[in-house]
Amino acid sequence: MVLRVCRAVLGPAEADDAWSETFLAALKAYPELPEDANVEAWLVTIAHRKAIDTTRAGARRAVPVGELPERPSAQRTDGRDLDLGTALADLPRKQREAVVYHYLAGLPYQEVAAVIGGSADAARRSAADGIANLRKHYPSTAAQKGTTR
Repeated sequence: MVLRVCRAVLGPAEADDAWSETFLAALKAYPELPEDANVEAWLVTIAHRKAIDTTRAGARRAVPVGELPERPSAQRTDGRDLDLGTALADLPRKQREAVVYHYLAGLPYQEVAAVIGGSADAARRSAADGIANLRKHYPSTAAQKGTTR
């Protein structure tokens, strides 16, 4: 069952690693498992979370290339500054942290709230306000051309 969950989320190539990590995590957590717990459901939950962790890690992993592309300048010819660090630095602290932790690090709002303080709803609002501010100051190419998305 655990291997099927891992394969369904990850595919056959990465499923074996997630399967192994599932049982390593389960062995560590087993002593605290209540006597009346549904062990199969518990293992499937761990497998699902390990598969998601593997997916997130893969998204952050660097992709090898033959040649490095020429580094583009931060200032473009159309007048838009696309330097993300500069754009984020201009945001208020809570908005910047919420945007970075949720959109760049991939943390759910509950974990963002644990890191920056406050509730998950407040973290969601800060992230939404931060994205709205970024869009105001750095409009998309489609918006500049007058088209809709």
